[in-house]
Amino acid sequence: MSLDAIVSAIEPVSMKQRDNAPDAFSTALGDSFKRYGFAVLADHGLDQTVLDTALERAKTFFAMNEDAKAKYTHTKENQRGYFPFGQEKAKDAEHIDLKEFWHIGRDLPENHEFLNIMPPNVSVDEIEDWHTQTYAMFDAMDELGIKIMSSIASYLNLEENWFDSAMENGNSVLRLLHYPAQDTPPPEGSVRAAEHGDINVITLLLGAEEGGLEVKDRDGRWLPITPPPGCLVVNVGDMLERLTNHILPSTLHRVVNPKPERSKFARYSTPFFAHFKPDFEIKTLETCISDDNPDRYPESITAHEFLLQRLREINLI
Repeated sequence: MSLDAIVSAIEPVSMKQRDNAPDAFSTALGDSFKRYGFAVLADHGLDQTVLDTALERAKTFFAMNEDAKAKYTHTKENQRGYFPFGQEKAKDAEHIDLKEFWHIGRDLPENHEFLNIMPPNVSVDEIEDWHTQTYAMFDAMDELGIKIMSSIASYLNLEENWFDSAMENGNSVLRLLHYPAQDTPPPEGSVRAAEHGDINVITLLLGAEEGGLEVKDRDGRWLPITPPPGCLVVNVGDMLERLTNHILPSTLHRVVNPKPERSKFARYSTPFFAHFKPDFEIKTLETCISDDNPDRYPESITAHEFLLQRLREINLI
């Protein structure tokens, strides 16, 4: 099969089908995850005004001078706010990724049990309604993530609402991500984002229309993922891979440097990393264990413990 044929096999699945033919939607979505670890969603139903407004705020922030942005730099204890250019690197990577980003987490009420784990958000004084406008996008992506997880539950022969309590108050993060234009050649070996798997349950990605995202297929080839305009890319994270005993794989992916004709253009994307609640126990689903697929993870681990392990590996704590 040619490369083009393989890439075109990741055909968009319409969210409208979820309402009209939920079983068919669940099967198409789950089969795409099982084969590639990725799926492409059309007709996602997100309010475009909410998305555009949040992205406008993000672009305004990243255009600020370095001293102004530095005031909002996160701390090791607080994974909220600004992560300067050249700080994050992929697990086992030698080179730092060529990106900067901002993290928005879940707002929790006063005295909530998870406040010691999920810190408060940071607002940007120089930008009007920063938190209101960006958190509206967090809310929208969070709601969509729950819908997708219900269809994944059906695919795994679980009750449709099986993930609801696990995702409620999940330690999810919206990342506003900026890959600056490359006016000069980047350092040898550095790319916008080196190959990695996502830590979380599922990732919902907007902004992949600008080329660069590639997925590593089973035979080791890198497949470019450039969805049609208005589509959402969704991928399985390491937590879901572990929970499903690798039936749904967390596939390595990367963002390569742009081609010369696109190097003067910045790239923006807004991945939403959907997480379980911190005390959720990641224990292999019985329905995902068989003689052909024995349990790879006899020991369970909480979502929070799993997250901390991975954050240390990628140099964020």
